[in-house]
Amino acid sequence: MSTFMPKAADISRKWYVLDAAGQPLGKVAAQAATLLRGKHKPIFAPHVDCGDFVIIVNAAQTVLTGKKLQQKKYQRHTGYIGHLKTVGYDTLMKTRPDFAVQLAVKGMVPSTTLGRKALTRLRVYAGAEHQQQAQKPEAWAL
Repeated sequence: MSTFMPKAADISRKWYVLDAAGQPLGKVAAQAATLLRGKHKPIFAPHVDCGDFVIIVNAAQTVLTGKKLQQKKYQRHTGYIGHLKTVGYDTLMKTRPDFAVQLAVKGMVPSTTLGRKALTRLRVYAGAEHQQQAQKPEAWAL
C-alpha cells in the first residue's frame, strides 16, 4: 500500500472560533497553531498546507501565568543603530492584546513559507465580536 499524499483538491478549509477568555496565552496559541497547520486532520502532511481558518476572540482576557506579565518583554528593532525598542507584556496586553496573541501564534508555526501562509488565515480580536459571521465558523473547545 502506498502512502497517501494530499493534493490541493483534497483539502477543505473550515472556520473555527477559539474563545481565549480566562485561558493561558500559550495554550490558546498552541491550539491555534495546530488548527492553522492542519495537524488535527487525518490527511495532514508536513509539506502540504492543509490547515483551517482560525478566529480568536476575547484576546484581551487571556492570562499570562507566573511572573510573565511583569518580566516578559517584546523587542523589535527599527533598523537604525541603537534603536532597539522594548515593551513589557503588561503594557502590551493593555494596549494591543490582539498583537500579543498574534506574536505567540507566530512563534509556534514554522518559519517557512507554509508558516507565513498559515498566519494569513489567523484573525485575532480583543473583544467578543468578530466580523466573519458570513463564514459560519464553528466553536472549538480548548
